[in-house]
Amino acid sequence: MSRSAVLAGLGAAVPPRVVDNAELERQLGLDEHWIRSRTGIDRRHWAAPGTATGDLAVAAARRALDSAGGGGADMLVLATSTPDHPMPATAPYVAARLGLGPVAAFDVSVACAGFVYGLASAAGAIAAGLAERVLVVGADIWSTRLDLKDRGTAIIFGDGAGAAVLRAGDPSEPGALVGFDLGGDGALKDLALVPGGGSRQRSAPEGTTEADEYLTMRGKETFTHAVHRMGESSAQLLEKIGWSAADVDRVAGHQANIRILHTVADVLGVDRDRVLIHLDRVGNTSAASIPLALTDAAVHGRLAPGQRVLMTSFGGGLSWGSAALTWPSLQVSDVLHTEPAAHPDEKGTTA
Repeated sequence: MSRSAVLAGLGAAVPPRVVDNAELERQLGLDEHWIRSRTGIDRRHWAAPGTATGDLAVAAARRALDSAGGGGADMLVLATSTPDHPMPATAPYVAARLGLGPVAAFDVSVACAGFVYGLASAAGAIAAGLAERVLVVGADIWSTRLDLKDRGTAIIFGDGAGAAVLRAGDPSEPGALVGFDLGGDGALKDLALVPGGGSRQRSAPEGTTEADEYLTMRGKETFTHAVHRMGESSAQLLEKIGWSAADVDRVAGHQANIRILHTVADVLGVDRDRVLIHLDRVGNTSAASIPLALTDAAVHGRLAPGQRVLMTSFGGGLSWGSAALTWPSLQVSDVLHTEPAAHPDEKGTTA
């Protein structure tokens, strides 16, 4: 009998500090209404100093486990490009703080496409019999990697985490992930890049500056590739699983820019009012953006059991991916605004 990964729980968390467009107008000299018109973003959340990606991941994962009826998981996949440390991976530490025991846990680093890649990894593990229940978390704290004088990035990114519990189930039941499409193009890695901090360019070698550890992005080119790749990936997935554009009730796209989301919908022939929008309140939260949008939509009645949902994402790498499922019946709590308390086991971070 074939096994499928079935969505069983959702949870999300963002830090409590709100950075609205008016604050960035004072800081950058950009009109707050211009920011809104160009991006669709009104505000975003930035973590306080000392809060790490793993802290938000733990908060979101706990909510997802509660949504799934409690219990644990026998695998954890953490999608992030802003890990707590370059080494070790953040996922095992998150699993330990959740009390999951000595389970398989690993990071996935494909920027904003990370959550879809994480779902695919978890679904593969379930299909292969490696796991019965998998936590997939997307979490990023990009505010620590932003040059706050760079108008192209400072207005876009926010911090947050979203998590999903997948369990083994029947391919025909609601919540079953029915297909994936993944892709990448490393020849275009410079479109979105943090130059320093890796083995190619160390954090502080002679001749480099602090700016080498900030995110750089070529916005117009990234916009063009995002529309093309998300549209193409979505179309290929729909053809693969036998859905038409008319079959798609909701599109949960990567929340980078409202114009990208609307253009992808237009390319696919899906009504714009079927596109889930959450970036207006949280900005681009990278690997967290799709689970944050799904959680918000589920809480506020934009998702209902039986609806066909298309997820599609695009991020640095370049990387992109899409996934689809029929929405199940879930008990989901609203996005948690949390600044975790100090954790005694990790000097300099919080829990």
